[in-house]
Amino acid sequence: MSVDVEDYFQVGAFETVISRASWDSFPARVERNTRFCMDLFEEEGVKATFFTLGWVAERFPGLVREIVERGHELASHGYGHDRVHGFSEQEFREDLRRSRGLLEDAGGMKVRGYRAPSFSIGVDNAWAQKVLAEEGYDYSSSVAPIRSDHYGWPEAPRFPYLPVEGSPMLEIPVSTVEYGKMRFACGGGGFFRLLPYRFSAWAIQRINTADGQAAMFYFHPWEIDPTQPRIEGAPLKSRVRHYTKLNVMADKLRRALRRFSWDRVDRVFLDDQKRAAA
Repeated sequence: MSVDVEDYFQVGAFETVISRASWDSFPARVERNTRFCMDLFEEEGVKATFFTLGWVAERFPGLVREIVERGHELASHGYGHDRVHGFSEQEFREDLRRSRGLLEDAGGMKVRGYRAPSFSIGVDNAWAQKVLAEEGYDYSSSVAPIRSDHYGWPEAPRFPYLPVEGSPMLEIPVSTVEYGKMRFACGGGGFFRLLPYRFSAWAIQRINTADGQAAMFYFHPWEIDPTQPRIEGAPLKSRVRHYTKLNVMADKLRRALRRFSWDRVDRVFLDDQKRAAA
């Protein structure tokens, strides 16, 4: 179970109508929404991994400390939600170091994992995985092995793999499910919110049983906030995706939390594997 900690005005869908310089002018809701997520997890006895922006850690260090104090894993989502394909190799390295430093200073724990904003590591910038390995990350969850209009690397493996020769760093793709010759996204976020719950439950169960794998699930704190401010001027398609069914997300999450067994990314994909190999 993972949460991408960013605010409603920082999402990629609105990047063409909201300038980075204006972010501090928006009423922040990331603290209240992230705490709601943690309260929900506590009710259901679940620990999760919070992929958090360095921008958030810089402004709300108390929230980052609380994530750690409540037993969750703290991981990096980059500094300012910049897609990796917009970076040079050196710019990416600097972004990794900046965000990790802010997170570790605020949280007081080692940051082992990274998730690229908008799953923006693909075939054209696979060099980023080598940079992550060189920077000492134990794992990345930055690849979506599917084709979509915003991201995707459909040729990538569906399940955890070692992307860099000679490195133990693990790439843990967001979950997809196959039926016949077709592959569908099912790892959470907008797909979970917009599609019927029955589909998501079927897909996760299929991954667990037919594939014998753990599912990598994610969502954002703003997805459980139906009263968030509306952004004017965004493309219709982006507004439909962003605002549809926000009012049902929390209840759907509760159903999924109760039906399946969940834990932090590091425990499921790293620590458990090490124990199994011992």
